[in-house]
Amino acid sequence: MGVMSWTLHGTGRSVSPGAAVAPEERLTWPRTIGIGMQHVVAMFGATFIVPVLTGFPPATTLFFSAVGTVTFLLITRNRLPSYLGSSFAFLAPIAAAKASGGPAVALGGVLLTGVLLALIGLVVTRVGVHWIEVVMPPVVTGAIVALIGLNLAPVAWGSCGDSGCTGFQASPVTALVTLASIILATVLFRGILGRLAILLGVVVGYAVAAVRGEVDFSAMHDAAWIGFPSFMAPHFDLAVLGLFVPVVFVLIAENVGHVKSVAAMTNRDLDPMIGRALLADGVATTLAGVGGGSGTTTYAENIGVMAATRVYSTAAYWVAAATAFVLSMSPKFGALVASIPGGVLGGATTVLYGMIGILGARIWVQNKVDFSDPVNLTTAAVALIVGIANYTWVAGDVRFEGIALGTAAAIGIYHLMRVLARWRGTHDEPASPASVPSGAELDKV
Repeated sequence: MGVMSWTLHGTGRSVSPGAAVAPEERLTWPRTIGIGMQHVVAMFGATFIVPVLTGFPPATTLFFSAVGTVTFLLITRNRLPSYLGSSFAFLAPIAAAKASGGPAVALGGVLLTGVLLALIGLVVTRVGVHWIEVVMPPVVTGAIVALIGLNLAPVAWGSCGDSGCTGFQASPVTALVTLASIILATVLFRGILGRLAILLGVVVGYAVAAVRGEVDFSAMHDAAWIGFPSFMAPHFDLAVLGLFVPVVFVLIAENVGHVKSVAAMTNRDLDPMIGRALLADGVATTLAGVGGGSGTTTYAENIGVMAATRVYSTAAYWVAAATAFVLSMSPKFGALVASIPGGVLGGATTVLYGMIGILGARIWVQNKVDFSDPVNLTTAAVALIVGIANYTWVAGDVRFEGIALGTAAAIGIYHLMRVLARWRGTHDEPASPASVPSGAELDKV
């Protein structure tokens, strides 16, 4: 069967109870198109907010999101349903790189991240994924994800200077309305609307900001309805390399988690596809760095859509990519997204950055990380403080900040302590000074 061929699932009109539409199957094309557009809605709330926060053109990011999704489907041979949207892991390094060298330097960092991830994907394709699990156990992965989100906390609050205020401080009233709308939408709506809580909150906040005169519509009025997005060439600066390397570890964790989630839902062994998934995301991120888009990753939002519809057809993702491509060809649409004011972003990022941090904790919970083990406890403790406080080390022209140093601390401390504990025979002693109880001890209470 060809890459662009799908067999019809039953009559193509419905999915019977207990059944599912496999990746190589599809429903009728009208139904497939509808589900594909639903995937666009699901990813849009997260994908568009990344370029708004980083200052990259939203239409360009959407364009490379579409290109990245097509690339992913081709490299994984249409066997792994996935949409590639903007990765939040790039927010902090892009912001830091832009501050020190400008947007072109930030794009150079995105490109290098993609190349590294693609190389790792090639290695995994050859030797398997076990070595990643050894180098990055759940306590390390969770700490890295958590510190990336919590490192961004000051950005959510914002700052004030001669040019005005940013973040939450730009407009506390609008920010509070946006934050409250996201919270309420999360618990008031079910299904797809509940998953779009951030998007709904931003829409409400935008409306309030417009009424309060905080939105500048001039760029949107001047923009054309149809046209190519703006592209930008990257510039390479080794000084920012330390900012982006940690992102590779997060992208690995996200992709591996995505593949395993789809495998569980489709009841298939997809571990052989992990290498291709990493390679595909690496290539997609590289392409984004070449032309001015944000780095990409597989999206949990779209996994939620698949779980709700039981439709895992890759045909729906081709439709989603085509829809995103069409939207990226409207400069007016991109200008509308770019006009979101700081107060709205401050409210949304208060939730968003916190969620990234808590996702790290969720990794610990799901994998039952034992924090009565002093190695696990110390690994997470040191990495989080280094990341949150944004420890900084400058070595020549290269600058390593909290995320890079926290990532290095998580990996280095875990493996060093594990080796020394086994050598000294102290690996069975309880944690000190916190004496955190393990799950077994809690069961006895």
